[in-house]
Amino acid sequence: MAKLEAVLWDFGGVFSPSPFSALAALGREKGLEEGHYFEAIFGPYDGDTDHPWHRLERGEIDFVSAREAIMQGARARGFEADPIELFARMGQGGGMRQDVIAVATRIKSSGYRSAIVTNNAKEFRERWVASVPVAEICDEIVDSSEVGVRKPDPRIFEIALERLGGIAPERALFVDDFPGNIAAAEALGLRAVLMEDDYAGALEEIERLTR
Repeated sequence: MAKLEAVLWDFGGVFSPSPFSALAALGREKGLEEGHYFEAIFGPYDGDTDHPWHRLERGEIDFVSAREAIMQGARARGFEADPIELFARMGQGGGMRQDVIAVATRIKSSGYRSAIVTNNAKEFRERWVASVPVAEICDEIVDSSEVGVRKPDPRIFEIALERLGGIAPERALFVDDFPGNIAAAEALGLRAVLMEDDYAGALEEIERLTR
């Protein structure tokens, strides 16, 4: 097995609590069938479509436009769905995961190349970048809204690996909280670790692979 040279980190759900868990909880509280609220807000997240959230993450539309389209789409299906409600719930979920930040800092300082590879919106960048010590945990930020490509499109991993010096996929580790993104990275040849709400085991695996 090739020696690892780089680690690619997702942001939300890795350094911070996962939005996916918050979405699932909101859907249950609203009495909706499982997955309906999630899909209204985020669309089919294991694909790349013209859903408003996907377009937002590719930088094609702004948040105001995406929010309005999402709310209209949900109303057409007979329920209310507002991304702002998700953000409010996430704000109740605790701050940054300092133990994950510490591991990422150790990995970078030990010589690994590292990048944050995130599906995000332009309007959110200033806030999330300020929430972690970026210079200590990564060499590059590959933000979907800036490069116009979002996970699970394999091109976003290729962009990250190229920016880190042309590292081969088999020499990189990818950490994410969404199974579809993990599968896409593994299909390209990266090793991958899924970070769940109980992430102690994932953190141990990351430590093992990078020691």
